Amino acid sequence: RSSRNPPRPPHSPVASVICQKSIFVSGAAAGIGREVALKFYNAGWIVGAFDIDDAALSDLAKDHPGIITGHLDVTKYGDWEKALADFTSHTGGTLDVLDNNAGIIVDGDITDQSPEQIAAQVDVNCTGLTLGARAAHAYLKNTPGAHLVNMCSASAIYGQPHIAPYSASKFFVYGMTQALDREWRKDDIRVVALMPLWAKTKLADVKAASVKRLGVRITPEQVADKVWEAVHEGKRRRF
Repeated sequence: RSSRNPPRPPHSPVASVICQKSIFVSGAAAGIGREVALKFYNAGWIVGAFDIDDAALSDLAKDHPGIITGHLDVTKYGDWEKALADFTSHTGGTLDVLDNNAGIIVDGDITDQSPEQIAAQVDVNCTGLTLGARAAHAYLKNTPGAHLVNMCSASAIYGQPHIAPYSASKFFVYGMTQALDREWRKDDIRVVALMPLWAKTKLADVKAASVKRLGVRITPEQVADKVWEAVHEGKRRRF
């Protein structure tokens, strides 16, 4: 794959640039997405961190100038096309991993959530994730052994009260992951879903019953470690 010859990030002094891999992370301005970006960046990958929070991305870029940052509203397909084209201009046109991380949550009984809040969760968590997969496919299929990682949730195991639209949206994510893992086998793209319990991020700052019952014990760094493991375990685990 000699087309990959961008410079190494400043923190990586010397290494073969031919094998340098790349990951694009949505929702990377904070929380799990940020930690995933840092995990792979510190391992020498070419990292794209994209989000709607331009201020937080600016801070990330100041601290880690080798990370490629940019604006991305995952609900807009044009944003996906522009962001992926920008990022892959730094990778020789290839993409090893898309981390479909962006997501939002609103807590409260469904009758207490506004129609706009309900629609936004479906739009970001379901439509945004699907648009990202579609937009990234052309790059992933040209990169042998590529991965699509969808951030799911343990709330997709059984529907959770007080966060019903969010929980249901994660069932969608799990179903989409199963379908695409089979659909994209012909393209040598492995599709996986991560289903963590509550992690210590702003997303867990809700009054859902499961937060009280299970607690918030997982760190974003631990989830980032699992993303790393997921894209390094080969082709063994299939639906």
